[in-house]
This record gives sequence, C-alpha cells and structure tokens, in this order.
Amino acid sequence: MAEQKERDRQEDDRSSPLIDQYTARNPEQFARNLARAMEELGKVAAAWTKAREKGEASDVSAAPIADMIKTFSRVSEYWLGDPTRALEAQTRLFAEFMGIWANAIRRMSEAGIPDHAEAPASDKRFQDPEWGRNAFFSFLKQAYLVTSRWALDLVEGADGLDLATRHKARFYMEQMSQALSPSNFLLTNPELFRETMASNGENLVRGMRMLAEDISAGRGDIKLRQSDASQFKVGENIAATPGKVIARNRLVEVLQYAPATENVLKRPLLIVPPWINKFYILDLNPKRSFIRWAVEQGHTVFVISWVNPDERHGTLDWSDYFEEGIRFALNAVEKATGEKQVNAVGYCVGGTLLAASLALMAAEGDERIATATFLTTQVDFTYAGDLKVFVDEEQIAALDKVMQGKGYLDANRMATAFNMLRAGDLIWPYVVNNYLRGKAPLPFDLLYWNSDSTRLAAANHSYYLRNCYLENNLSHGRAVLGGKKIDLGAITIPIFNLAAREDHIAPAKSVFLGSSFFGGTVEFVLAGSGHIAGVVNPPVSNKYQFWTGAKPAGELESWITNAQETGGSWWPYWQTWIEKQDGERVAARKSGGKKKPLGDAPGDYVRIRS
Repeated sequence: MAEQKERDRQEDDRSSPLIDQYTARNPEQFARNLARAMEELGKVAAAWTKAREKGEASDVSAAPIADMIKTFSRVSEYWLGDPTRALEAQTRLFAEFMGIWANAIRRMSEAGIPDHAEAPASDKRFQDPEWGRNAFFSFLKQAYLVTSRWALDLVEGADGLDLATRHKARFYMEQMSQALSPSNFLLTNPELFRETMASNGENLVRGMRMLAEDISAGRGDIKLRQSDASQFKVGENIAATPGKVIARNRLVEVLQYAPATENVLKRPLLIVPPWINKFYILDLNPKRSFIRWAVEQGHTVFVISWVNPDERHGTLDWSDYFEEGIRFALNAVEKATGEKQVNAVGYCVGGTLLAASLALMAAEGDERIATATFLTTQVDFTYAGDLKVFVDEEQIAALDKVMQGKGYLDANRMATAFNMLRAGDLIWPYVVNNYLRGKAPLPFDLLYWNSDSTRLAAANHSYYLRNCYLENNLSHGRAVLGGKKIDLGAITIPIFNLAAREDHIAPAKSVFLGSSFFGGTVEFVLAGSGHIAGVVNPPVSNKYQFWTGAKPAGELESWITNAQETGGSWWPYWQTWIEKQDGERVAARKSGGKKKPLGDAPGDYVRIRS
C-alpha cells in the first residue's frame, strides 16, 4: 500500500506542472484583465456600429452566403437523396470516431502509440506537443481532422455535380474547415490557453485593442494587419528606386527611373502593373526590386502608377484605362525619349489590359509596342482558379449594386477575397497572433505591400468580371474596347509569357492555355513558386527555378515533362530574350527629356491610402 501511495505521489508531481500551466497564476489580476478585455471589446462594437451609422460601411451582401447555401444544398441532395448513401456516409464518420476512441484506450496502457488521425508535418497549426500529449487536445485535433476530411470527401464523392458547383463546394468547404479549426479558439488551443494563463489575460486586452484599431482602420470592416506598418515608408525604404514623375492625368502618373549605366537599350521599357494593390511590388527594396535590376541591365524604365480611385473615377471602364493609362503612357515615353517603339511588360490584370490594348492597337495600326512580356497574366479564363467562385450573374449583380452608391469597391473587400485564396496562410494565423495572442506582426515588406490595397473603380471592375471571368469574352473575340471588337489573334509581335507553377491567382494551366490565342510567336516560361515569389525572384537570391521548352501547345504537364529546368531566377533569361529582339544601345537618357519633371518617384498617387 505504501509503495502504491508513493507511485501516486510521484505521478501527481509529474502531472502537476501540466495542470498548473492551465491555471491562472493571479486570479485577481486575471479577472481585472478580463474586464479590461471586455471594455476593449466594447470599443470593437462601437467602431463597427459607428462606421455603419456614418454610412462608411454596410453589411456584407447576402449573395455569397446564398450561393454557399445553394451549393451545399446540391451536395446534400446527392447524399440525402438515397438512404443507403446517407447511412454509408454516416457510418464512415462513426468508424473514424470509434477509431479515435479505441486509439485513446490503447494509449492509456501502451507507450509510443501515435494518434489515430495525424496532421501533415507541414501543418503549423498542430506543432505544439500538447496536441498529441494531452488527451483533451488530442481528441479535439483528431475529431477536427477526421471530420474535415470526411466533409471534403462528401464533396468529391457527390456524383452529378457540374464542374463549377463542385469547385465552389470544395472552396466553401475548405474555408469552413479552416475557420473551424480548434487552433483558432482560445479554449481549444493549448498554446493560447497557456499564454492566457501565464499572462493573466493580458494578451486578450492587447488583442481586443488591436481588433478595435483594425476595425476603425477598415471603416467598419476588419483591416487585418499582416505586418508592422510603422517600419515602412513609401519612397524611403520601400519603392525607393530613384526616378521622376514625368506625366500625370486623373488616372495615372507615369514614372521614369534614373539610368544606372552609361548606355541603355534603345527601346524603352514600359511596365503596366495591376491596379489591384500598388505598383511597388516590383520595387520592394533594392535587393528584390525588378525595376532597379532592369535599370541596372540598361533599360530606360517607365512605370504606370494607377490612382487609388474614388467616386470621381466610378464611370471609367477598360476603354478609359487604355486611353488614359497605356496610350497616355506611350505618348509620355515617346515625348521623353523620342522613341517610336517600346518593350512592354504587363503584370497580372495589368497584363490582361495590355493584351486587350494590343489587340485594339493592332486593329488601329498602332505599332509602338514592339514586344510584350506578360507576368502571371490570364487572357483566357477557362481555368481561372478559385476566384471564379466569387463570379456568377447573381454575385456580380449584387456587387454592381454595392458599387453604384460609392462608385468603387472598398479595398478591404477585394483584399479579403484574395486572402481567402490562402486563408490558412493569410487570414487565420494573423487572427490568432494578433487578436488572441495579442502580438503585433513582424515587419515584412511583401505583406506591407499586400495590405496597401486599393479601391476598384465600379465600371472598370464590372467590365473585368463580366468580360473575363464570367463570359470569357476576351479570348473568344467578343470583348469590346474603344467601341471595337478585339481579337487577340491580331497580336503578332513577339511575346514572353511567364506563368508560376504554384500560382493560385493566375493558375499556370490558365496562363499556358492563354498562349494559344496570340497570333505571333510566344516564348512560354514556367517559374517556380507562386503569383508573387515566382515573379519577384532576383538572381542574387538563387531561389526556385524555371522551365523553358517548346512552343506552348497541348497539355501543360506534357510540356513540363519535355521542358528544360534551370535553377534560380528567370530574370537573366528574360533579359537575353529582350536583347535578341533588339539589343541596340544608345546614350543614357535624362528623366523627362526636355520637359521638367512633376516630382520625384514614386509620386503622389501611390501614397493615397484606402
């Protein structure tokens, strides 16, 4: 009996620290901090309400929620329409939970037994040892994993769904699965629970304060902070390549960068960035700046800096963005350099507009763009990825109604949509870190840029969604620009078309297929990584790889099988391609030519915050 008591005492000594870590160290201080957290939560509610009372924010349209319910109803019809199938599905889930229970019984008597359901080693949510060591948290983790996998299997196993419905169901289910993870909640995450007890709830006070600040910054919606914005200042340590603003209108500023070489390529380089976020993704810092690197290779670089639109720009559509954007910039380049031909680069939706513009220019006989480089650009939207989930007639109509009042779409709405494409990386880790741990995110220039989102002009955005994502008019010759139907087949200039293998915004398969719609020769290159890292990959980093090969035809995977892989950045390969088209060089040019510049780069428009 004495020996048994001694063993029990030793067991209590070993388990005591495990219990203590989930106990408040100072109950009185913990109670005070909970009261302070509730006070901060009141400020959250006040910020949310105030924005709606002032008309700065409105509740989210019911269209996406209605679409999700309709989509899940289609899946439910399959499984509930046949009692045998329904029983089979329930039995599979029940068997998984029985497996968890039986495993827990074994672990009570046997050491070294792994969990019945394990998360992948790459899943950062369940790295803490307590997810496997503590019976309560282990059960929560395993129950979540088997249930979420079972739910996704229901979507994949539902026969009779069309491709669009299955795509939506998979996306919505993954969003729900990410949101309901036990790692996202205070009482079901051992790390959060321990930190809360260790700090006597001080983390919750800080977190609720940050949440109130972020709702105020988002004017009634959460503007999720992903980086410490105080560490960056546009024009000083980000977007800092020397240059001048040489032209400006209501829609754009045209920037020309100072030369870094005595001689430069005769053909200037005009960059057309997307108007979703700011152009300085290509000029983050000196080590990762494509703009600075291009200048150092001897390019006279010009960049379009789009205005952050407001109600004054609501009626401007793609024709206006061509006339007052690309055409205006071409005129400015010609005046500054005297050159009749340029090399053009379009990134993402900037590239899509460039392609449409080239088709119109071909019809007009305007040959000022001699080569075109498309960076992760879609011109055909058959395989446009998860963004298509948000695009159908009902959702676009609802969005048009929202935009009509202000003349633009709030920046936060589009930013949230993009973040949802990678919710496990761009939403929930920051929700947990900021609002539950109460820790400010670390400074990171890429995520600072990601949060510096822009509003979207109503007519422009509606044109894009309808003509590209919804009706796929651009690649099928049905799109109208400048009052004329445009044909991508009329574009016969040399094209460099870059896709990124892990791109979730412009999928590589979509970019590859788009190559077939141009009328001239296309140099297709596939970069490693994703939509940003695959493009912003300077040679000095020596990261990732790229593939080159034959004419882009057939299936992408077949093309990759026969392609040549090269380690590192695609930038030098592109530079060689550019010089093959025309490598003539002239003396370096002064910014703006004979005309006095309007100011220093990066200009005024890029500094307008949403």
